[in-house]
Amino acid sequence: MTSEIQSRVIGNLGHITLNRPKALNALTFDMCEEITRLLVAWEHDPKIGAVLIDGAGERAFCAGGDVILLHDSGKAGDDRAENFWRMEYALNELIHRYSKPYITLIDGFVMGGGVGLSVHGRLRIAGDATMFAMPETGIGYFPDVGGTYFLPRLGMDIGQWLGLTGARLDAGQSCAVGVANAFVPSAQHPDLIEALGRATLDGSDSAVANVIMGFVTAPPASAAIPDAVKAFSEKTVPAILRALDTDGSEWAAKQAKTIRRKSPLAMSVTFEAIRRGAKMNFKEVMTQELDLSLGFLKTQDFYEGIRAQLIDKDRNPKWSHEDVGAVTEAQVQRVFRKTAKPSQQFLK
Repeated sequence: MTSEIQSRVIGNLGHITLNRPKALNALTFDMCEEITRLLVAWEHDPKIGAVLIDGAGERAFCAGGDVILLHDSGKAGDDRAENFWRMEYALNELIHRYSKPYITLIDGFVMGGGVGLSVHGRLRIAGDATMFAMPETGIGYFPDVGGTYFLPRLGMDIGQWLGLTGARLDAGQSCAVGVANAFVPSAQHPDLIEALGRATLDGSDSAVANVIMGFVTAPPASAAIPDAVKAFSEKTVPAILRALDTDGSEWAAKQAKTIRRKSPLAMSVTFEAIRRGAKMNFKEVMTQELDLSLGFLKTQDFYEGIRAQLIDKDRNPKWSHEDVGAVTEAQVQRVFRKTAKPSQQFLK
């Protein structure tokens, strides 16, 4: 067992803690592998009635994955990136279909890989510091880990807004749009875990809900999402920009400015992936996302975005296109091209 994952059984509760607080609990291959091993074992253990996952430290539940490894693997042309994505996406599928109550305490940053660990489970509990985002377009990538499945199911306008801009939601907003489905003050999270450990958990949602409802309160007041978000239900990214420009509000202008800073190719691919994901089942989405991830390894923007944001940190990427209007349909379809071998699509 990796030291980056702590696990324990408290009564009928299986408890997993992501233990890389200095790295904001960002996921590694070994962490995904160990979480998978624990979930599979506990799903078949009649003594375990529910599983709970949280993150060590006060700053993050999980702020993503090892993006530098993905960058270096793509540059080297080896299989580390593909192996990581296969393991992570298989874990996302396991969480989505998990037969026992799966609870996440999504306090602090919830981004990238942390989103995949939480939103596909049935019980997502926000805390005081919850800060949700899918900021991948800023590094020339797309909101993966099942993002193109759950984002359109928040409503196409909300989903495209979050996926394209990487906008951050606080605890109240996360509850309002459905990213979280309960709020428990952070100071009470240890008591909640203790109460779940004392309870008789029989594998039913009702047994877990009976405990959680004793801790749930209304989330802190948050800024309402403006009506201008409706611009993100337009049929193309250029049309979204035109609608935002026409709206004229300060909020709309900020969103348009954000979009124009992101990778035009990543924006175009993300928009199409979210649109397609609305009509796919979960496994179909994850199959498409693996193809997209491998497709992005062949783009300039993936490496340039990571260089500018995480390596050189000059925050001045030189994207492959001047704006989204310059991205052609053929260039978008090239990223969607099937590159993964179907027989090896997911780890068993």
